[in-house]
Amino acid sequence: MIQTEHITKSFGRTHILSGISLHVRDRELVAYLGPNGAGKTTTVRILSGQARADGGTVKLAGRNLTEHPLEAKALCGVVSQHLNLDAELSVRENLDIHGRLFGMNASERKEGITSLLETVEMVHKVDVLTKTLSGGEKRRIMLARALLHKPRILFLDEPTTGVDPVSRKEFWGMLRRLKEQGITIIASTPIIDEARQCDRIAFINEGEIKGIDTPDRILTRFAGILCPPGLQHERVENHENKVIEVEGLTKRFGNFTAVDHISFQVHRGEIFGFLGANGAGKTTAMRMLTGLSRPTGGKACVAGFDVASQPEEVKKNIGYMSQKFSLYEDLKVWENIRLFAGIYGIPEAEIAPKTDELLLHLGLEKERDTLVKSLPLGWKQKLAFSVSIFHRPKIVFLDEPTGGVDPATRRQFWELIYQAADEGITVFVTTHFMDEAEYCDRISIMVDGVIRALDTPGELKRQFNATTMDDVFQQLARQAVRTAD
Repeated sequence: MIQTEHITKSFGRTHILSGISLHVRDRELVAYLGPNGAGKTTTVRILSGQARADGGTVKLAGRNLTEHPLEAKALCGVVSQHLNLDAELSVRENLDIHGRLFGMNASERKEGITSLLETVEMVHKVDVLTKTLSGGEKRRIMLARALLHKPRILFLDEPTTGVDPVSRKEFWGMLRRLKEQGITIIASTPIIDEARQCDRIAFINEGEIKGIDTPDRILTRFAGILCPPGLQHERVENHENKVIEVEGLTKRFGNFTAVDHISFQVHRGEIFGFLGANGAGKTTAMRMLTGLSRPTGGKACVAGFDVASQPEEVKKNIGYMSQKFSLYEDLKVWENIRLFAGIYGIPEAEIAPKTDELLLHLGLEKERDTLVKSLPLGWKQKLAFSVSIFHRPKIVFLDEPTGGVDPATRRQFWELIYQAADEGITVFVTTHFMDEAEYCDRISIMVDGVIRALDTPGELKRQFNATTMDDVFQQLARQAVRTAD
């Protein structure tokens, strides 16, 4: 179904692909794995006709992509890593535009939209604006859109980035059903549990496919890269020094209660996991705790300051790292550090020596004058985290900081988290990776705006008679009624 021979691609002097040869059989589900920067996205873009290779050949169902580009592209459906629905259009309108682009008439579009929304279980959302959907719901709509023109091949580039474990499981269930219906699927993913569900795994590293085989064989052969050992960290016991105190915190939007009277405490130097499915209310809660949103009711003190009456003081005493990283791509590494140092109020005389110290600590001395956009994802991640704690805040808030990052890089990032905690910085982290939840000192799990569980990972597994935190999360999240946050 898919045949590539010696595909090459370079950007300037940087070689991205160095002779990729990949054969995928009809009705096969293949995972495409590799470290960040290995060439996965570039490969997917070339195979789906979104980018042109420098050399080599691509055949889709026997059609040469270079010689018959329109015919070949019509065979493909694509789900990108980044959410690219039009937020101001309804679900129906987003799908309808896609159908028009592929020359489908009105009757075909109407029938196809209805059928596919039934497939992805989203018929009830057909006329709502896409901006109101949860992350998992948007991914379902993107899948429906990719299938509307009835492609024979489906390309997915990390399709579950930012999606909670329950929604990920449902999404991959849909992919397996599509395969059974005769669709050939290639899916790049950094999530090993997803790759295990595929017929084969193609492993790429440094622009070359190093192996393609069954999941068990590939994951065993390249275990050092794909399945690094877990981390060990001694739990913090510091109950006397509370840096976050929340009592009855509530946030309403009209008649909708996003956060419903939640109460908890976080101690100095603790790594506190704040979990919940898409729509649980954790994003809204975090916005209140960081001084970005005023509570409707209840009380919260962060670093000794009231989030409602002293939001600016809260902001001065915390660090924050978003899922998308808050670095300026067109500034150099040292310029980003200096910028954030100034924002955080570090004295001018201290900025230069602290910058040199940080670059040395991160091993980025030689990248001092490199534009941030040129850095590998893992380096960006380390830099963004280090910048967020550059001013030595009492607390750092991390909002899904490892989304789209390969397992080895995620492990390195958590080593930085442990170092920060050992230095007395409290880490408040949201994540959809349940192996990361195991690294936390304590975990809260929100469902429909309330905290349904709060304890250590070990105690939660005991309470719910579960062997992993994923099992605990699945049990709780499946009780959820609402799906938007």
